[in-house]
Amino acid sequence: MADQIRVLIIVGIATFCLAPVAYAATGTATFYTPPYVPSSCNGFQDDGVMIAAASDAIWDNRAACGRMYSVRCTGPTNQGVPQPCTGQSVVVKIVDYCPPGCASTIDLSQEAFSVIANRDAGKINIEYNQ
Repeated sequence: MADQIRVLIIVGIATFCLAPVAYAATGTATFYTPPYVPSSCNGFQDDGVMIAAASDAIWDNRAACGRMYSVRCTGPTNQGVPQPCTGQSVVVKIVDYCPPGCASTIDLSQEAFSVIANRDAGKINIEYNQ
């Protein structure tokens, strides 16, 4: 009996350790166009084009600066609009702030937005995680 209990405990621990822990938050994304400098986080430093501006939802009083987020399009924000998503995801670095009134959770560079969706959509639903 003790051996059976040990086996059950080992199987339970292995199952727990192998279970996916991924959690994705949901929100919306828009995009902005160059120039990308200066930015709220890094001034005139060139951070490339796989970048984003964080809204108050993730800005966290500048703590979001430098955080990397994986972003995936989940669909259009408007009913009746054709599916804008490419099926890909993109990893972006937060380098800027999208001020109050920002139309989205994450404002992606146009290059990053283009990886995950057709820019004609303008605004999309997303899943994202750090």
